[in-house]
Amino acid sequence: MGVSGSGKSTIADKLAETLGWTYEDGDKFHPASNVAKMKAGHPLTDEDRWPWLRAIAAEIDRAGKAGEHVVIACSALKRAYRDLLVHGRSDVRIIFLNGTQQLIADRLAKRKGHFMPPDLLPSQFRALEPPAFDENPVTVSIDASVEAIVADIIHKLGLAPAGNAPRRTSP
Repeated sequence: MGVSGSGKSTIADKLAETLGWTYEDGDKFHPASNVAKMKAGHPLTDEDRWPWLRAIAAEIDRAGKAGEHVVIACSALKRAYRDLLVHGRSDVRIIFLNGTQQLIADRLAKRKGHFMPPDLLPSQFRALEPPAFDENPVTVSIDASVEAIVADIIHKLGLAPAGNAPRRTSP
């Protein structure tokens, strides 16, 4: 989770690949009306986000019931959004991609072809509620290479890359 431009899709895809898990981009769960609104430069409201978040939560539940592992890139900027996604499941973890507004603005300025315009970044930071300790988040700095960020996440989760025996860690 994180604001637009924090690297959610890139990091989640590489994390899933490294772990041998499935990757899903949360953006694909947006209704067309949300995408059109963002393309037009209008930030989404909570009312816009609830159907999108419920669709992602349903995918998390589906994967869990099927015994699958999935990494989903999703902004999940507010605690209420993350509560809906996790809804008390101990097998769901939030990874917070943490970076400064300037670093992310610089990245957004270089990004091409994404529906989220850079002008909406300040609204994302205003909406951001960093995960609290009781959410058991994994917080990583995005001021590093993709490989280093993914390695940090895997280390903090106590997991092993695909092909290696998983190891357990205490909570």
